[in-house]
Amino acid sequence: MKEKRDERGGGHSSSSRNHKNKKSNNERRLGGRALSLHAFANAKSAPSSSAYNPSIIKKQREFYKNAKFVSKFKKSIKREGQSAVNISPERRLESVHENNNENKKRAFVNKKKKKGSLQDLRKEFEKKQAEAEKEKMEREAIIQAKTQERARAEARRKAQRENMFKKTRSGQPVMKYRIEHLLQGILDSSN
Repeated sequence: MKEKRDERGGGHSSSSRNHKNKKSNNERRLGGRALSLHAFANAKSAPSSSAYNPSIIKKQREFYKNAKFVSKFKKSIKREGQSAVNISPERRLESVHENNNENKKRAFVNKKKKKGSLQDLRKEFEKKQAEAEKEKMEREAIIQAKTQERARAEARRKAQRENMFKKTRSGQPVMKYRIEHLLQGILDSSN
């Protein structure tokens, strides 16, 4: 009985060959073997030039922003270092006192400006409101003129259509209006 199975191809060795063939065919069809877990993770995290990755863009923005702040900070320290070398200690104290006095004066002036600025802001707001209202009225007037013109044109077309479809008692079309329409078209095209 065993010999008969081998002859028909039902033995164990032929089924393993079929399985290998199916597996290789599937791999060929799907484009190769599957990735390992490690390779898959690296493939997903590696930035490709064509892929859009918002997190990388965000990191780059943050990096450049920080670099900008660092360069500003270095420049300010360099300026302070140069000014500190040129000014004597007594002069530094005087400049600090002068700066404090100036800051107090500025604060006082700013308070006055704030009181006046409320009135200025109110005037500016009212002016903008008036301009917006004026523009709105102009737009409405334009829209109304267009609708009136459209209605007149529609009435003209309706009257012309009625004239074109008029018929005599015997059912023939009245040619008078059709000829007038043709002549009007010729005159308009020649002008």
